[in-house]
Amino acid sequence: MTLFGRTFDGQEIASLVFMLAVLILWVGALRGERSWAGWFRRWEAGRKARRDAEIGSEGRDKTSRGPWG
Repeated sequence: MTLFGRTFDGQEIASLVFMLAVLILWVGALRGERSWAGWFRRWEAGRKARRDAEIGSEGRDKTSRGPWG
């Protein structure tokens, strides 16, 4: 195979294919990590909203902490 006037042998082609596969794997892992982090932020915000609604429905002040205020 010739690319830009340079001839590549089998070993060089295999290493290029391997490096491309590693890059695709790394991008997929990064995408999954970002997806998980976004899900966790949404879950945490929802949990906080549910907790605040529960506290508000009980009639307690939001600044109170614990059973002794």
